[in-house]
Amino acid sequence: MATPFRLIVGLGNPGPNYAATRHNAGFWLVEALAEREGLGLSADRKCHGKTARWRREGVDAHLLCPTTYMNHSGRAVSACARFHRIDPGAILVVHDEIDLPAGSVRLKRGGGHGGHNGLRDIIAALGSRDFARIRIGVGHPGASREVIRYVLNGPSKAERGAIDAGIDELLGVFPALVSGDWDRAQQILHTQPRGE
Repeated sequence: MATPFRLIVGLGNPGPNYAATRHNAGFWLVEALAEREGLGLSADRKCHGKTARWRREGVDAHLLCPTTYMNHSGRAVSACARFHRIDPGAILVVHDEIDLPAGSVRLKRGGGHGGHNGLRDIIAALGSRDFARIRIGVGHPGASREVIRYVLNGPSKAERGAIDAGIDELLGVFPALVSGDWDRAQQILHTQPRGE
């Protein structure tokens, strides 16, 4: 049935120039989770990123923010998964999603990359699409030719507020989600009303 997640990966680009950009929404969630749990993300050469170990009742998972840049996320994810002997089905990847309004959050198991270069590289590196995803909506620029510039820029104040609210919702269900209660987490996230 439900498999506990042993590796939680936030996607983004390293460095101060990218820290506030939409493409780093995955980093924002994992960093917020680490802060809430009192965990320090620290450089981990074997995983090509910043990592922490999250242990609490029902949870024993590694957090990872790759420092390989988005297009090479697979290098970090596959290295960490190999080192800790984690199957793709026990990996949860958090990423920005332009096909959802800013602040919307959705859970997804498996599937393709949908044009997301981080997911594309992870699928290629793992040789599998079986990992789960958290999609954090950042909105769409309206034209496909504008997507790269859009995700590499920061959201408006209102958009960032909506995204932060979505992250808060996710943090509320994370213990259940990561311990394997996917259906309960999905039901809560996909049916609860959004507050202002």
